[in-house]
Amino acid sequence: MSHAGLMLVTRTAELVGLPELLREALAPWRKDHATHDPGKIISDLAISLVAGGDCPADLAVVRGSDTVFGSVASDPTASRLFALLAADAPKVLAAIDKVRAATRERVWALAGPAAPNHQISATNPLVLDLDATITISHSDEKENAAPTFKKTFGFHTLASFIDHGPGGTGEAAVAMLRPGNAGSNTAADHITVIRDALGQIPGLPWRAGKKILIRADTAGGTREVLNYLHKRGLSYSVGFTMTNALTAAVDKVRKATWTQAYNSDGQPREGAQVAELTGLLSLSGYPKDMRVIVRRERIHPGAQGRITDRDGWRLTAFATNSKVGQLAELEMRHRRRARCEDRIRQAKDAGLRNFPFKEYDKNKIWLALIQLAADLTAWTQMLALTSSDARTCELKRLRLRLWAIAARSARHARTQHLRYDRASRWTPVLLAGLHRLDTYRSSA
Repeated sequence: MSHAGLMLVTRTAELVGLPELLREALAPWRKDHATHDPGKIISDLAISLVAGGDCPADLAVVRGSDTVFGSVASDPTASRLFALLAADAPKVLAAIDKVRAATRERVWALAGPAAPNHQISATNPLVLDLDATITISHSDEKENAAPTFKKTFGFHTLASFIDHGPGGTGEAAVAMLRPGNAGSNTAADHITVIRDALGQIPGLPWRAGKKILIRADTAGGTREVLNYLHKRGLSYSVGFTMTNALTAAVDKVRKATWTQAYNSDGQPREGAQVAELTGLLSLSGYPKDMRVIVRRERIHPGAQGRITDRDGWRLTAFATNSKVGQLAELEMRHRRRARCEDRIRQAKDAGLRNFPFKEYDKNKIWLALIQLAADLTAWTQMLALTSSDARTCELKRLRLRLWAIAARSARHARTQHLRYDRASRWTPVLLAGLHRLDTYRSSA
C-alpha cells in the first residue's frame, strides 16, 4: 500500500487522544445509526491534507488502507457532514478549537524539554507570529470572495502561528477567514486573532507577562493593537510604518549612534546598521514604554526603489517594548518573523491554496481542518522526529520522503503487521519515529 508512512501521523494522533477528543466534541452532530463518526471523518480529512489534498474529494488518498487509517467515509458522507456542521458553524468551530487546545496541552506535556513553552522567560519568550495571506478564487459565486488590495480576487485570511524557534517548525494557533476586501491593518481583527491565539497556549493566565512575544509586520503596528498588547502586559515586536516624520528623524541620528546589524545567524552584516529613534519622534497615543528602532542598509544593485529610501539607504523600522538586549539582537529577532511566511507557505501546501465551497461557513470549517493538519504535522515532528533532521523539514519534504514510503500488509500470529520498503533510505527515520512514539506510550 502507498502512503504507509502516514502511520507516523495517525499514531501521533492516537497517542495524544485526538480522535477521542474529536469524537466527544462533535457527538452532538452525530446522527442516529450513523456508520461513520463525525470526529473520525474530520480526523481523516485533516490527514488527507497532510498527505497533500486540497479538497474533500482527496479523502480518497487515505481510503482503502484500513491497516493505516481504518474505515474511511465516502465522498457523499463527507459532503453531508460539511453541510451539517456548517449549519451550526460557530459552535462547531468553538468545539474544534477547544479540542486543538486540549490536545496541544497533552502534546507539550509529553514533549517536555522539546515543547515550545519549556523554560520560557522575559528574555526567552514564546513567540506568536501574525500574518495575513490571500487565497485566490476565480469564482465570484463563492460567498464573500471579493477583490483584494493586490488586485486579485478571493479571500484574505489572517493567521497566527506558534513559533518553535530555529530548532523546529511551528503550530497553527488561530486563523480567521475574511473576505478578500478585508483591510490588511484592521485593528479589531488583529486583536481578535491575538486573543484567540493566547487561548491556544496551555495554562496561560489572562496576564501572561513578557513571557509571550507577539510579532507582526506593519499591519499590526496600529495604535489600537499596540495599546491592547500593552494592556495585556505582553512583549511585542511589530513593524512600524515609515512616515515622513520618521524618515526625517533618521537624518538627526548621529553617525556614532549607528551600530552594525546582524545576519540571521547572529554574525555582523556588512552594510547594515541599526539605531533607536524613540527620543526623536512624537509618539502621542502609543504605549509609554514603546521603543522605535530603525534599520538601514545599502540598496542592493538592481533593487526597486521605494519612496522611503534615503540617500542610498533602505530604511525599515519596528516597535518593541523589550528593554533587554542590544539593538542588533532585537532587530534580528524581529526579522525572524519571516518564519511565519514559511508556516503560511506550508499551510498553502495543506489546503489553504483552495477554499472549495461556495458557502462561507463551509469554508470556515475547511480552514479549521487546515489548522488541524498543520498542528498534526508539527506535533508529529515534535514527538516522533525530535532527534532527527526531519524535525525541521517542511511538509513537502516530509510528504515526498516519509509519508510516501510504501509498505506491505502481512499477518503473523493473528496480528496485522506493516512491512515497510527497505529500499527507502528514509525508512530507518520512520521506524525510529514509530519506536519513539511507542516509548511515550509505554512510559505513560
